[in-house]
Amino acid sequence: MAQFNYLNELNSLATTMDGPITRGPPQRWAKKSNNENINPSLSASLKNSSNVNISSCNQSMQFLSISANQSVNIVHSGKTPTRSENKKGKKTPSKNKSPGRSTTPTPNKASKTPNKADRFIPSRTNSNYDLCHYMMSREDDKGEEVVAQKVAGEAIGRALTDMEPGRLLQYTCKAPAAPEGYQNRLRVVYSQAKVPSSVKNTTRYVPQAPDRILDAPEILDDYYLNLVDWSASNVLAVALGNAVYLWNAGTGQIEQLMALEASETVCSVQWVQGGGSHLAVGTSAATVELWDCQNIKRLRIMGGHTGRVGSLAWNSYVVSSGARDGTIIHHDVRQRDHAVATLSSHTQEICGLKWSPDGRYLASGGNDNLLNIWPLAQGQRYSQAQYLYSFNQHLAAVKGLAWCPWAGGILASGGGTADRTIRIWNVNTGANLNTVDTKSQVCSIVWSTHYKELISGHGYAQNQLVIWKYPLMTRAVELTGHVARVLHLALSPDGTTVLSASADETLRLWKCFMIDPAKKKEPTESKAAKSLLNMNSLIR
Repeated sequence: MAQFNYLNELNSLATTMDGPITRGPPQRWAKKSNNENINPSLSASLKNSSNVNISSCNQSMQFLSISANQSVNIVHSGKTPTRSENKKGKKTPSKNKSPGRSTTPTPNKASKTPNKADRFIPSRTNSNYDLCHYMMSREDDKGEEVVAQKVAGEAIGRALTDMEPGRLLQYTCKAPAAPEGYQNRLRVVYSQAKVPSSVKNTTRYVPQAPDRILDAPEILDDYYLNLVDWSASNVLAVALGNAVYLWNAGTGQIEQLMALEASETVCSVQWVQGGGSHLAVGTSAATVELWDCQNIKRLRIMGGHTGRVGSLAWNSYVVSSGARDGTIIHHDVRQRDHAVATLSSHTQEICGLKWSPDGRYLASGGNDNLLNIWPLAQGQRYSQAQYLYSFNQHLAAVKGLAWCPWAGGILASGGGTADRTIRIWNVNTGANLNTVDTKSQVCSIVWSTHYKELISGHGYAQNQLVIWKYPLMTRAVELTGHVARVLHLALSPDGTTVLSASADETLRLWKCFMIDPAKKKEPTESKAAKSLLNMNSLIR
């Protein structure tokens, strides 16, 4: 009985669908025909299409009535037929693509913008558009177009700044900081600051030619001797053969101080500290002579060595002498018994001897390739008999010795032909701070008092002077001109001029440490400046 009632309902439903559709929402084409004027041909085609759809619906109902004995769930709906049934021959868009949407693939949201930079997109939720609109339009009631444009421009400008509370553009939070080390390419290309023209060149000009060349005939070509010294009173002492000559750099006056026997030679000269007029002279007769240069008078002769005295060094009233016998003797010139201490650590000739500026250490270099550091004896002006350090890193005789005048405990030492190195030492710790290969024999070293530099004189095979930057020990300037090895160097009392004495029997003065006139505190016409203008030939 239930099955019979179900079939009757299906038949009545099919009969109803054969007639015109009077209920339910209008068809999509019917809506269009009501709003627009549709031509008759189009209306006819739509009507035929509707009849076809109705007939197809009747067929489907008959099919359902035949298979009524099967369990079928049918839900009555007032919806219109599907688009596929209304428009035959038209392809249905794929379910994976939305109709009318571009086929261009959407970029990956996780991908970053080019150049590995993230975009920062402003948030408009924080913007108060009502307030912004009011600010831009509150002056529209004035009626004058020019005034309105002006006010609108000012309002836009205020709305775009960060000073107004109702600004148009604002961020939810501050823009993220750039990663460490990031540099904007555009800023580098277009915004790189130019070097101001007022910046001074850091390279100091050093004349490549000597300021003056003087003759020094009969100067001994001996690596182990020390034949030149420039006093604090601006007087240069030079040993030529068996004689010593004094040249006053301020007046240009030259005079002979002393002369030894024809068979003897002068091996070393050294001025007393503090600008005094006393000069110590070491001879090949193994003696040290003390001279009063102001009165041209020999004060005393001090012995004790068994070989020539090739190096001298003053520390107040004590003069230390190094000889070929390998010993160092401290002479107190105030006492009758002048030899107050003897050092016997070297086994060969002493060719370098220097007291530190503070008088705390004595450095000695010998032909045995040793560099010894002697500490000051407590309460005395001479050193202890036991060395503090004995360095054996040099591979040749150590003649070039110089203490840094503006850094305590820093010593520079230079080796001979088989070594060719300059070494920087810190005698407070015993450390070798730096070592540089000069490629030639090191004969003498002098520190600059105005710059962090030192200059060295070289022998085989370059015969040049080299200025080194401290502490990296890089070559700054090379001065050439000597045709034989540069045996001795001396610095002027004002620290601006270096004198080099060579085996080519010439003395050359180099203005390699001149002070910048803008930074110079001394008067423009000093004694040193006058000395360079009044230089004469030393001797023929």
